[in-house]
Amino acid sequence: MDIKCNQTLAVSLHRVFNADLNEHGTVFGGRILELVDGEASVAAMRITHSTVVTAAMDHVQFLKPFKLQDSMCMEAYVTGVGHRSLEVFVKVIGEHLMTGERFVGFTCFMTYVIQDPNTEIKFDRVIPENGEQKAMVAGYETRRQHRKANRGKQEQIINAISTHKPW
Repeated sequence: MDIKCNQTLAVSLHRVFNADLNEHGTVFGGRILELVDGEASVAAMRITHSTVVTAAMDHVQFLKPFKLQDSMCMEAYVTGVGHRSLEVFVKVIGEHLMTGERFVGFTCFMTYVIQDPNTEIKFDRVIPENGEQKAMVAGYETRRQHRKANRGKQEQIINAISTHKPW
């Protein structure tokens, strides 16, 4: 069974306020990641109708800073599915509210896994509906293979990490 990207699309706006800013006068990167994770989880749950957990965030790109008097439009949609996991592409488009100028400020891919080990995704593939979606969906399998190869390397790193108290 197929599902269209737009059936998973989640869109929201966030106006930048002083509380979002770091000492450089731009939106704190952690704040962007928090907003993006929330947005992407909506897209993921639109396909799973089940609780999902964040497994990975990759290809993270902070392209242009968001500042006071900007809005951040977050768009997220599913770009690939597995049996229990799925990939979501997220972009954040900035808009200078005083001039109307728009810009791409942030992009990433997120992987979510269904929390219930007995639940699987009911769809076999995601159908793109525009040029951007075609490009993102086309790269899914390559990104999935890179993640799989990287998991072994990450396991070695994790096994080398000490939990002994340094204090």
